[in-house]
Formats: sequence, C-alpha cells, structure tokens
Amino acid sequence: MKEAKEQAKMQQTEESGVGINSDENISGTTHLNEPLVNEPELETLRNELGEMKEKFIRKVAEFENFKKRNLKERMDLIQTAGKEVIVDLLEVLDDCERAEKQLNASEEGSQAKEGVMLVFNKLRSILSAKGLKPMETINKDFNPDIHEAITEVPAPSEEQKGKVIDEIQKGYYLNDKIIRYAKVVVGK
Repeated sequence: MKEAKEQAKMQQTEESGVGINSDENISGTTHLNEPLVNEPELETLRNELGEMKEKFIRKVAEFENFKKRNLKERMDLIQTAGKEVIVDLLEVLDDCERAEKQLNASEEGSQAKEGVMLVFNKLRSILSAKGLKPMETINKDFNPDIHEAITEVPAPSEEQKGKVIDEIQKGYYLNDKIIRYAKVVVGK
C-alpha cells in the first residue's frame, strides 16, 4: 500500500513538470544572487560581533591584570611572611645592642665577651639575610614619614637645625618597607 502511494506521488510530480532533480536544469548562478540575510539583519549581526570582540578583548585584559596583581600580592606575601617574627625579634636585637655597648665600655677582653659578640653578630647577619635593614638617622634631615620625633633640643650648631641629633630607638626596613619607625631627637 505504501508503494502505491509513493508511485502516485511520483507520477503527479512528473506530470506537473517538476521532478526530483528538477533544479539541475536551472543555471547555478541565479540562486546565488538572492541575499540570504537582508541588509539590516547583517548590519545588526556585524555590530553584535564587534561588541562581542570588544568584550572579549576587555575580559582578556582584565584577566591579565588579575594575574599580574595576584603575582605581585603573592611576592609581597612571600617577602613579608616572617614579618611578625622579625618584629618580635627587634626587641631582642635592641637588647643585644645595649649589651654590646656595655661590653665595649668594660675594659675586659675576655673570651666570654668575644663569644657574646659572635652571637650578636650572627643574629644581625641572619636578620639582614631575611631582608632587615636598619635606618640611618643620625645627622640626617628629619623626615616625619620615617622618623618619630620624641623631643626637640637646641641644636649644637647652625647646620644641625632640623636634623636628627640622637636616636632613642632604631628604625628598621624589611624589604624596603618600614616595619618600625625610628624614635629620634631633633635639633631646633
């Protein structure tokens, strides 16, 4: 029954002059001249494509900035990872410097003094290897960004006005970032 229906359809199409392969007789260029998409739609699609390209470029740039910022933050974290420990050790370093002054003031040249000095120097070298640097403040211009003025005293000479006369507590940098401000006496 199906075959009979299909044969009937084929006969109707042959009688009407349209066969299965009827487009073989039509020249190949006539259907190419017909626009597939009308002009306003094409312009809309081009605008959307341009917007999408711009969004893509912005997202790529934003991602690159994110990667750079993340890398910088990671490097800062690595450089200052031991900051708390080093800040706590600064008090020990201050005590070492006071003890060193007392040892140097004493006239004894004992081996115990040399041993203690070796320990102090080793502590300083380890901390400097971790990025700790003392601030140079004596006879430098007073800078409120890095110095904390404890008091002002009359300057012994005219050229020492506005300069640091004495250092009460040393200031320190850790990888070029201030971790403790210097407490100083300023000449006026």
